[in-house]
Amino acid sequence: MIVGTAGHIDHGKTSLVKALTGVDADRLPEEKARGITLDLGYAFSAAASGAVLGFVDVPGHEKLVHNMLAGATGIDYVLLVVAADDGPMPQTREHVQILGLLGLTHGAVALTKIDAVSAQRVAEAEGEVAELLAGTSLQSVPRFRVSSVTGEGVAALRAHLESESGRLPARPTSGRFRLAIDRCFTLVGAGTVVTGTVFSGRVAVGDTLMLSPPGIAVRVRSIHAQNQPAQQGVAGERCALNLVGEGFQKSMVERGHWLLDPALHAPTQRLDVTLMLLESEPRPLAHWAPAHLHLGASGVMARVALLESEALAPGATGVAQLLLDRPIGALHGDRYVIRDQSALRTMGGGTVLDPFPPTRGRRTPPRLTLLHAWRDASPEQGLRVALRSSAAGVDLHRVAQAWNLVDAEAEALATAAGAHLAGPSGARLALAADAWIALRERVLAALAEEHGRAPDMIGVGRERLRRLAMPELAQTAFDDLVGELLGAGSIAQTGPWLHAPDHRVRLTADEEKLWVRVRPLLQQTPFHPPRVRDLAHALHVEEERMRRLLMHVARIGEVYPVAHDHYFTHAAVTELAEVIRELALERGAASASAFRDRIATGRKLAIHILEFFDRVGFTRRVRDTHVLRQPGLFASPARNPA
Repeated sequence: MIVGTAGHIDHGKTSLVKALTGVDADRLPEEKARGITLDLGYAFSAAASGAVLGFVDVPGHEKLVHNMLAGATGIDYVLLVVAADDGPMPQTREHVQILGLLGLTHGAVALTKIDAVSAQRVAEAEGEVAELLAGTSLQSVPRFRVSSVTGEGVAALRAHLESESGRLPARPTSGRFRLAIDRCFTLVGAGTVVTGTVFSGRVAVGDTLMLSPPGIAVRVRSIHAQNQPAQQGVAGERCALNLVGEGFQKSMVERGHWLLDPALHAPTQRLDVTLMLLESEPRPLAHWAPAHLHLGASGVMARVALLESEALAPGATGVAQLLLDRPIGALHGDRYVIRDQSALRTMGGGTVLDPFPPTRGRRTPPRLTLLHAWRDASPEQGLRVALRSSAAGVDLHRVAQAWNLVDAEAEALATAAGAHLAGPSGARLALAADAWIALRERVLAALAEEHGRAPDMIGVGRERLRRLAMPELAQTAFDDLVGELLGAGSIAQTGPWLHAPDHRVRLTADEEKLWVRVRPLLQQTPFHPPRVRDLAHALHVEEERMRRLLMHVARIGEVYPVAHDHYFTHAAVTELAEVIRELALERGAASASAFRDRIATGRKLAIHILEFFDRVGFTRRVRDTHVLRQPGLFASPARNPA
């Protein structure tokens, strides 16, 4: 169990932790010299059961609330410390507000310095604490009268904490690993060590993790969990991880960074959230107000874009989008706190609903309905709402990232919600079943409309058809849809062109006579055919007439314009595609030099051919190579008859 202190400055938080554990959590020379806590302190103590209690001691000064917030996130149990002589003070009240915003409900009150005041004053202070906590998340927690000087009440408080550590449910270890970094230092002989509370999942020695947001890969060399050497750390534990990596150094790490499973590395500068404005706020919060955002151990400036109104009244809760000055890591369900622009007071807070919101349409009714579903429903129910409101589908990989699921879990949720899954594994798109059927009809209608507009064209390129039917649909999902339509015989394909099965384009009688003379010339040197002007000269035909003929022949799929005025036969293009497939199988991709050597032509023409295949979607260029994109294109020598 991780216990976090809270309370006003000089109310005895650090002294109490020392009385409970024997450890002085003040580690900085300045803290010891001034007698006040400036930064987070840590202490551990073994319970009688063998479990380890971890303590996070936070500063109580009003100017150090940002440090308190970094320590309060991730704790299991609150130890609210109030001095009997002072009673609740300003930072006591603000800390209580923060604890409520972070959703912390388990805790106890330690009424300290009882040795310095009368019994009557102790009773009065206890009443003030009860009044302060009335209506808060901590109103029912037990209270202990203690003195760190005489030791009175310390044993009872410790016994209570040990008992609670056995009663509190363990945090689930499901989900991928996340640790919020709140400290980084160097150990002689070990190197860089980071510490923090594990939010989810588990980590083991030897694991490769990602430092996020920077995106730096590191390896775990050793682990201390709850201050003990360990082979693994799990959710709910404070861990110290010794990290190594190529080029990795301590200066790359900041408080507020996350150490996580690489699959969760997705920094964001927008968050759709619930937002509750504290009743203590003097005025409503205006749309686009600046604020300090605290999430995990990070702090960043943000703008608050209210999504349901132009202002949020004190005590009210709404839905908002936070636009951040720099990227941070966040997932669905993460708690956060906002403070005013000057960082003088806590204003409110809430829960992250969507860490990857759209940049447009954030106030539309479907979007707001979805956000309320994410807030009030289970992932499966929320996904049902998302499917209804998104004709272009839901990115299941993003859902898995946002909810800290593995891709298979997100796919199972979508299947349970009755969705149709499209796209390759790891990049699945989920669409409502009726939306998928409607999309099929849109594709067929767009194809028919295009045939009506250009009846002398053999068909439509795949990418153009996607833009005509639904440009927002992911290419991989559209490929699945086309494959389904091809398999059902609803559409046909000739080379890269998609068309209705009964759609035909024919040459005129004069064109057919000329084409019979041209075809053999193109077939003589199929990988280096004559250009238009050379064909016209050889057959004593006007160049413009030859150009018109080949353009028309290209429309019926007999030839392809590989370069300007340079046409290759369908058979030649099919053979060239097979060469590229062979190179991809052998080397992973086709380079210009390897392709040139394989077809025994010049480098310039080889590059033109490769660029043609990029244009029609058979390949895509990756640096200086060309990798297969749609390997099924040009797979058969069959062609549409003229």
